[in-house]
Amino acid sequence: MKSSVKFINQEQSKFFPTLRSRVNQYFKDNNISRYGNQEMVTKSVVLISLYLLSYLAVITLPLNAWLFLPLALLMGIAKAGIGMSVMHDALHGSYSKNAQTNKLMGNTIYMVGVNAFVWKVQHNMLHHTYTNIHGLDEDINTKVVIRLSKHAPIRSFHRFQHIYVFFLYGFLTLRMIVDDGMKLINYHRLGIIKKLKSHAGKEYFRLTGFKLIYLFLTIGLPILITSLLWWQVMIGFVLMHLTAGVILSTIFQMAHIVEGAHQPLPNAVGNIENAWAIHQLETTANFSKNSRVLNWYIGGLNFQIEHHLFPNICHVHYRKIAQIVEKTADEFHLPYNIKPTFGHALQSHIRMLKILGQKTSQSVTIAAQQ
Repeated sequence: MKSSVKFINQEQSKFFPTLRSRVNQYFKDNNISRYGNQEMVTKSVVLISLYLLSYLAVITLPLNAWLFLPLALLMGIAKAGIGMSVMHDALHGSYSKNAQTNKLMGNTIYMVGVNAFVWKVQHNMLHHTYTNIHGLDEDINTKVVIRLSKHAPIRSFHRFQHIYVFFLYGFLTLRMIVDDGMKLINYHRLGIIKKLKSHAGKEYFRLTGFKLIYLFLTIGLPILITSLLWWQVMIGFVLMHLTAGVILSTIFQMAHIVEGAHQPLPNAVGNIENAWAIHQLETTANFSKNSRVLNWYIGGLNFQIEHHLFPNICHVHYRKIAQIVEKTADEFHLPYNIKPTFGHALQSHIRMLKILGQKTSQSVTIAAQQ
């Protein structure tokens, strides 16, 4: 992990200062806060209630397996929604201007079974800083059977990854239940915990404690107090996580592993020869900007360009500021990668998976720039 990598703006681009000034002026002219609003509060109540009410139905009602499984599916859908629409903004500090509110809503990540500290390091620090850079952005690390970076080793079975990948995407949150511990150990070894002014003992304790509580509530308690058999509970648990995993993985990958999204490497001295903001434009894509329902559920992650440029702005504002970002990018003759619909973005992601599984790095570069 070369944390010393820097973005070198050789041309001294005025793009981001100009864009930032315009976006700030938008909020000033409209006299609105860049944080969440009533829409954000309502969304949080709906999604959290959907998850908790489904859970309460499981542990209090006399359900047979045929009624239990739809509730597990519903919990998975709500779990993904909470991850994308509630905890994501909160852990970026954009849910509210009140730090305690952000911390409280950020703790909804434990409903997903994931550790908040590990998420902040992996997502806020590494992914948002080193987007699509092999070896630095953990979101594109090759997980043996899935090759998401053109710079990663290629194996013969990768040529089938566009076929089997969505099944494996389902294991995202299940894997994170275990992987969080390994990542925390690695972050401790690299000195990241100390750098973020925390203590390793506290983080290990919180990670272990919350994982055990989560597993008890989602597996142990249903086995103890319901009429469901242990293996029925396990099927429901896995179904819940597979549902959330497929949704979360697909949405996140459609923003970066699509045609037109670059995967640059540092130069000989270890730097990226680009301005950070322009790097975000070149490595990120939007999709389905006109779908209000999708935008509501996935927390504005169809406006990933705006999110990557302004992660401290709540997603409820992305639709409006996207017009400013696209216009400014056009003025500076910079790319603004957008897929018109969810279907177009999904197809582009599948094509890139196929390319990454079959082509050489040079071929991938050519295909990605077309």
